[in-house]
Amino acid sequence: MKNNHAIETDTLARAGVIKRKPTRPRIGVFGVGYFKYWGQFEGLLEDMYQKQAVFIEKLQALDYVEIIDFGLVDDVNKAYDIVPKLNAANLDLIFCDMLTYATSSTFGVIIKSINIPIVLVALQPDKAMDYSNASTYLQLYNDDICALPEFAGVAVRMGKKVPQMIIGTLYDDPAAEAEIEEYCRIAAVLHDLKTSKIGHIGHPIEAMLDMHSDSTMLTAHFGLHIVQCEAHEIVSQYYNATDSEINTVKERILAFFDTPDPVSDPISEKLRDSDLHIAAQVTVALEKFVKAKKLDGLAYYYDGPDESDTRVVMSNLIVGNSLLQGAGFPMCGESDLKTCIAMLIMERLGIGGSFAEFHPVDFKEDFVLVGHDGPHNIAIAEGQPVLRSLKKYHGKPGFGAGVEFKIKEGPITMLSINSTFEGKMKFIIAEGESIAGPIPPTGNTNTRGFFKPDVCTFLKRWIQEGPTHHFALGVGHHAATIQKIADYLKVESVIIKD
Repeated sequence: MKNNHAIETDTLARAGVIKRKPTRPRIGVFGVGYFKYWGQFEGLLEDMYQKQAVFIEKLQALDYVEIIDFGLVDDVNKAYDIVPKLNAANLDLIFCDMLTYATSSTFGVIIKSINIPIVLVALQPDKAMDYSNASTYLQLYNDDICALPEFAGVAVRMGKKVPQMIIGTLYDDPAAEAEIEEYCRIAAVLHDLKTSKIGHIGHPIEAMLDMHSDSTMLTAHFGLHIVQCEAHEIVSQYYNATDSEINTVKERILAFFDTPDPVSDPISEKLRDSDLHIAAQVTVALEKFVKAKKLDGLAYYYDGPDESDTRVVMSNLIVGNSLLQGAGFPMCGESDLKTCIAMLIMERLGIGGSFAEFHPVDFKEDFVLVGHDGPHNIAIAEGQPVLRSLKKYHGKPGFGAGVEFKIKEGPITMLSINSTFEGKMKFIIAEGESIAGPIPPTGNTNTRGFFKPDVCTFLKRWIQEGPTHHFALGVGHHAATIQKIADYLKVESVIIKD
């Protein structure tokens, strides 16, 4: 079996899974300083420009962002002048580069007048001053943090939250570099949330009251648009799929998935040729449908009449859905729009985002199975994903190919998005570990999830926050980053602590 890296770089490519070209968030940068210094200390202004140029080069090295340099603000007049420029630039995030001490008049009107997330960046050029040769010039050259308390206090007086901040050194500081990239990833999430078109077909399973969403409120909270689509739009593409297109997709599927013999579950079989053919034909239809509708995600559930082509198509989106998720297109069953958005957030952070819920607890080894039937994000699979033919989809109509794998071993993050009694959104976030061990061979995804301090305590704490029964599951520990996104969206959030 190939390792994770090989699965991602080789097998995904052979299956025709090409990652979506990322959109480019627009990030503004302006530096701050104090105009009175420039006449007092020759060369200091030029050094400030050089420091800002180094910071901008760091951002430009991240090729998925578009950087707009607004120059240096060193007095109140320039602060007033820059406000309409910042507002007109359609920015997703702003870095305020704390180059030296600056009076808060260079910042107060800016934070008062804009609603774009601002991050204060204080990157000192020298790790420490050479005290034996120190001078006022060198102190001012390294005074990056000096105005941070003043800016924070003025933000509060302007009725705003204290901005997030990065404190470190301009050179050779991996921690600061990681924080810079974190905020650029956050900008990518914010950009795509307010520009995405999420398709919606059908309705939640009627009995799942926690799944229902108000599409207008999703736009109000996140900015994205819900595109109400029809099942027949995919069915029409299904009818138009050619033998050549279907055979090509069959090859893609078989190049990616393992198709083992059944093990213990009597409703599973080795992948049937007929199920492979239907999965391939539906994949052709699904990919064409997504392209034609210009969608960035899709949530669906649609029964269709017994023995109809509509039921065949809508119950066999699993394989094509999984391939699309691997390419960066979040898609989930049971018409769960809120979890589709959670998956979009994780995908744009670069951490995957797979459709999940809780399955049985292992009280002997203190973990809970985390997974779901249907499609999943194959880009974060541990090893090679499996396809099995299922005689029935439990709790749903239809039969066909099912996707089975577990999430990569190591740290994981969960995000549930629910709506409250007041109609507002709430993020419920937790971190855990995906641990090694067998999973049920049921043609469904399952991961052994270990959570501190123990599985029962964690489950009680998670459930007491009022989640939906679905959530997005990603790799790595990113709870703090997701909570920052919630803060920028003005959405309530909670992280389940140990």
